[in-house]
Amino acid sequence: MLEHGGRLRAAAGEFGIALSDWLDLSTGIAPYGFDLPAIPAETWMRLPETDDALASAARDYYRAESLLPVAGSQAAIQVLPRLRRPSQVGIVSPCYGEHAQAWRREGHRLVEFSEGGIPRALDHLDVLVVVNPNNPTGRLMAPGRLLDWHAQLSSRGGWLIVDEAFIDPSPAQSLAMHSPLPGLIVLRSFGKFFAMAGARLGFVLAEPSLLGQLDEALGPWPIAGPSRLVGTALLSDRCAQRVQRKRLLADSERLARLLSAYALRPTGGCGLFQWVATGESNRLYAFLAGQGILVRRYRHPSSLRFGLPPDEQGWARLATALATFRERQTWAL
Repeated sequence: MLEHGGRLRAAAGEFGIALSDWLDLSTGIAPYGFDLPAIPAETWMRLPETDDALASAARDYYRAESLLPVAGSQAAIQVLPRLRRPSQVGIVSPCYGEHAQAWRREGHRLVEFSEGGIPRALDHLDVLVVVNPNNPTGRLMAPGRLLDWHAQLSSRGGWLIVDEAFIDPSPAQSLAMHSPLPGLIVLRSFGKFFAMAGARLGFVLAEPSLLGQLDEALGPWPIAGPSRLVGTALLSDRCAQRVQRKRLLADSERLARLLSAYALRPTGGCGLFQWVATGESNRLYAFLAGQGILVRRYRHPSSLRFGLPPDEQGWARLATALATFRERQTWAL
């Protein structure tokens, strides 16, 4: 299994710091959430009912004609490769590593390339996978450009898969409204923007025939009843969504300024994280972890992804750690 952010227990054991003493900036999940509805006791006692209001609330939120609730977008990432015969698959890299692993596991031919390599590769692909905004770089591709690539792929029965797990702070850039187009598959994560990763809820936006295949492959009751209830409530709360979006965008800009103040100007970012490509990544990762601050480290390229602190105490703690790190680097010179 690939390594992901949020492995606090492993970090606590490695660095000898109690679990409760960590500031976790490793996940890219919103550090503050919404007011949650009460969950009636009978919700825990009954099997989930798929004819509830969840799909309707999601269609309204995403402005999509057809979608399928899934147990987190990860469930779709793993199953979609099983719905095609052996194909030539291209993935814009670096990106979320589970995409490549899922297609490779099912025996497809896989090639990874940078965004600049897409025009040369497109004529030879059956499937193109794009994470938008990218994780970890934060790079955001224009909807028109993505739709051009989709048109080329779909004309010969190909797919464009767009993973929009981090796009909720910038919904105008989403391809959700175009998702009924044949060969266009949009993945949306509920956990990140709504700070509900533990609910294991996501959505696949695509044409109905493909959603039917995916639904059959996933089997009955993929989403717990309490997650369906909470998802319905939060997807319908427009006021809270506006507040969340405004706060995330402001805090992301604040994080970029803070990092820049300590010679760590972000290479990219989005409303949920900032990404810093730096040769200091290993030293800084270890130093921050020694202070009980966990960030996400990438080795190729050498870089760190910083999530948003949850409160003023967290902001102050990060600022102090960065200042101390920079002072020690100066002394070493």
